[in-house]
Amino acid sequence: MINKKAYAKINLGLDVIGRRDDGYHLVRMIMQSIDLFDELSFENRDDNKIVMETSDPRIPTDEHNLIWKAADQLRSHCHVEDKGVTIRLNKHIPMAAGMAGGSTDAAATYIALNELWKLGLGTDDLCELAVKKGADIPYCIKGGTALSEGIGEELTALCDMPSCHIVIAKPLLDVSTAWAYTTLDSAPIENHPDIDGIRSAIEAGDLSGITERLGNVLEPITAGKYPVIEEIRQILLANGAMGARMSGSGPTVFGIFENKNLTSAENAVKELRSRGIAPELFITSPINPAK
Repeated sequence: MINKKAYAKINLGLDVIGRRDDGYHLVRMIMQSIDLFDELSFENRDDNKIVMETSDPRIPTDEHNLIWKAADQLRSHCHVEDKGVTIRLNKHIPMAAGMAGGSTDAAATYIALNELWKLGLGTDDLCELAVKKGADIPYCIKGGTALSEGIGEELTALCDMPSCHIVIAKPLLDVSTAWAYTTLDSAPIENHPDIDGIRSAIEAGDLSGITERLGNVLEPITAGKYPVIEEIRQILLANGAMGARMSGSGPTVFGIFENKNLTSAENAVKELRSRGIAPELFITSPINPAK
């Protein structure tokens, strides 16, 4: 049996700079892994079935699940269709939250089954295969702090983000990534985030330089439909967050607090909990899973 942690991500910056003829959007993003993760276990079977078990009954356990799809694709690609596996998922990352929960679970599946089945594929091989199932999966395979370009598959590893506390707050609603990007296509982007500035601040170890440049072109789209997103953001800022933004297509909002301000982060969580507007709340931190 192999056990894996699948880490969530946030977008310190998310910009859309174009669209390909096939409908995929061209992006420039600064991605960051955080210490919030799903737990997966993988165990060989005597038959050739892919069997999934989950802690959340809302999650499909058949070919509609990205984990299942990753396992089946990897098996077919490597011509080991006789292999079977039981995959157990203990879900902690909020679903439909803009934190790559499905993509990171699939990433863990590629990595784990490459080990379990002794397939001998390198990281780049896994990424090349995985991007066919989801643009975020190659980043989730590598993790850490990275500049993501193209449709998300062109990755440049960056220095580790400075240490800090990150409050994660997800309101009681789900957002479709497809809806957010489709809506973006019909609305002009007024403010592009300073992706290069965020990258420079990371390389300089300048937390305030990062937080003052946080930006997400999808935030006006999602927050425009769901005002609770801006309400959460303002509560985080009022409680001492250096910066706060929506992650991905939302609706999750994150706030970044200095290490010395753990009490402020805890107070933000208490206020959000008391108001009942963000039932899924976490205090976490940036992480590089490779280290």
